[in-house]
Amino acid sequence: MFRKIVYLLMILAMLIGLAACGAPSTPPPAQEAPAATEAPAAPAATEAPAAPAATEAPAAPAATEAPAASGGDVKELKIIWAEWDPSNYLQQLVNDYEKEAGVKVTVVQEPWGSFQDRVFTEFAGKGASYDLVIGDSQWLGAGATQGHYVELTDIWKTELNGDSFAPPTVKYYSEYPAGSGKYWSVPTEGDAIGWSYRKDLFEDPKEKEAFKAKYGYELAVPKTMQELRDIAEFFTRPDKNLYGAAIYTQKDYDGLIMGIEQVLWNFGGDWGDYATFKVDGIVNGENSVKALEFYRGLYQFAPPGSSNDFFAESLNHYTSGEVAMAMNYFAFFPGLVNPATNPFAETTGFFSNPDGPTSRATSLGGQGMSIVSYIPPERQAAAKQFLAWFAKDETQQKWAELGGYTCNNNILKTDAFLNNTPYNVAFMESMNMVKDFWNVPVYAELLDVARTNLHNYVVGGEGTAQEALDAVAAGWNKIFQENGYVK
Repeated sequence: MFRKIVYLLMILAMLIGLAACGAPSTPPPAQEAPAATEAPAAPAATEAPAAPAATEAPAAPAATEAPAASGGDVKELKIIWAEWDPSNYLQQLVNDYEKEAGVKVTVVQEPWGSFQDRVFTEFAGKGASYDLVIGDSQWLGAGATQGHYVELTDIWKTELNGDSFAPPTVKYYSEYPAGSGKYWSVPTEGDAIGWSYRKDLFEDPKEKEAFKAKYGYELAVPKTMQELRDIAEFFTRPDKNLYGAAIYTQKDYDGLIMGIEQVLWNFGGDWGDYATFKVDGIVNGENSVKALEFYRGLYQFAPPGSSNDFFAESLNHYTSGEVAMAMNYFAFFPGLVNPATNPFAETTGFFSNPDGPTSRATSLGGQGMSIVSYIPPERQAAAKQFLAWFAKDETQQKWAELGGYTCNNNILKTDAFLNNTPYNVAFMESMNMVKDFWNVPVYAELLDVARTNLHNYVVGGEGTAQEALDAVAAGWNKIFQENGYVK
């Protein structure tokens, strides 16, 4: 989101091509992490991992003061992150830091299936095994309000080069509460949902002629949601085992929600007011209802057996030739340009999420890097010095060249980055319009209510869009009231 996902599926995804990553060719989920409402951030799922603790209303964060020590005596720092290719890229990058600063940095990798549990178990015991954590965007609320993360506000614009990062990534990876100007992490591995498409189909003269005769305009990369829907309908040909689009429908974790929300926002709807926690009339408002109806309509053009699809299934539908277009995280696009893993690699194109009737946005994946508050002052100081090095433009350039998905706008907008892969232009566009799900400590409970009711409607065809969203609003009101967010 890219979001917290099961290890076996991560291995599957890696086998189909993650190893092919090139410069800023990247990561995932997450949601609010491979979940982020908040990613990359990341790998996929058969079961939702345990919620990252906390149903309590936001409490005062601990250890937000800058440590007095200089950190000069610290000889090693440990970063915990999920086990995947970007972690390997980061280890290559931080080897340079040891040469420059004399401090060894070790990236400890934990399989995606147990990553969240391991980190929050460490937090629960106020452990100091790790100095920094690269956590999913939706962990931000718990990390800030429960005292797990060190606040970085005092050095955000100075040492941490804060103004260089794409504003949406700062909003969802780093700032909590929303609009507060308080920062808890440095955007590290950007990710968002984009689209791949079959250029051989789109550019076929006969297909173009037939499309224009039916819809009255040229067949091309869709610029609007309506065009996306028209193209999906046009290419749906069950007798030829060809369908319009692979979309996210996964119920087990956050896949369906990540797919729906980028339509929700583009139709002028939203999950609610993140500042006041008001949801009535927003998540179940007229625009949100229209968006959910649209998404269910799009599902009608997905291949049979698409009732629980996430990134792995989307990749399989595309590489098997079943679909003309496929929704997925940019993290998995490297495999689609590799002829060894995609028979259509030479004729695959990419585009960012199309415009809606009222706005344009896409779902966030990815992660930010935070300092663990339970380490002693001298290690906190050393960790801040490391983050300052990581946030430099020149370090971010190297991070991108190694294969990390930088969030640094100074790098994202360079010709070198944009021309590096067929999908980097779409990635740059996406990272400047990403939005996220709730990243409050109770996000897992909110997610459970949403995915159950919305899956029943979109996939199961139960009831109406209004009824499904009314049920979401009622469930969320109860959660917010019980946890002290609203009276």
